[in-house]
Amino acid sequence: MAFFKKFGASIGIGSAKVDTKLEKSAYEAGEEIKGEVEIYGGNVEQQINTIYLTLYTTYIKEADDKKYTANAAIQKFKVSDPFIINANETKIIPISFNIPLDVPITVGKTKVWVATELDIKNGLDSGDRDYIDIRPSKIASRILDEVQQLGFRLREVECKQASHKLRGNYPFSQEFEFVPTSGAFRGKLDELEIVFLSQSDNQVEILMQVDRKARGLGGFFAEALDTDETHVRMTITQQDLHLLGRQLGQIISKYS
Repeated sequence: MAFFKKFGASIGIGSAKVDTKLEKSAYEAGEEIKGEVEIYGGNVEQQINTIYLTLYTTYIKEADDKKYTANAAIQKFKVSDPFIINANETKIIPISFNIPLDVPITVGKTKVWVATELDIKNGLDSGDRDYIDIRPSKIASRILDEVQQLGFRLREVECKQASHKLRGNYPFSQEFEFVPTSGAFRGKLDELEIVFLSQSDNQVEILMQVDRKARGLGGFFAEALDTDETHVRMTITQQDLHLLGRQLGQIISKYS
């Protein structure tokens, strides 16, 4: 019987399981996540090599002219060193880590989750997945709000495979696509796209793509030559926030 139990554990029958419990399900980018990892022993004693928590997101990837959803690891955290868990034993390990400021916001089809990976020696690895909602950081939120105050409506948000020029820490970039529905830019622009390139506690670097409307025959040739798009790279600090709406409006007007 003992031999059967050991053999069974080696192929994942009655092996240890893991469950991560977080304090809450919604966080602001940069906020600390707290919780605990619970490990439940199976039918026999087992060695756990290590436990990892990995923050994942989804993005749209293209290959062979086809689009599909891929997963990307944002950050990985080691929870434990090797240890033994006895049969039917429960171990609880407290956890805490900070979400990166440049984590994607969970709007549109973008998803973010914490995956718990339990590496079992000579056994079937166990795992757990906890989805969380991510809100923008305070500076990023202010930027998005000010753009909408200028008469733009947020039409689509999507994480896409990043070009080499935009690739930073991750293989994707999150694009915020706005359309002018009122105000000075209605009728002048087709759309405005914003990508957050990097973020820190005190500043954010963004890339704005201003898409002008084609005007007459000259506008047609400009569109064909892809010159109706202007890319503006800028850094916004905490000190800029009191004049942010005016600053964004002036830059967009310059290229509209």
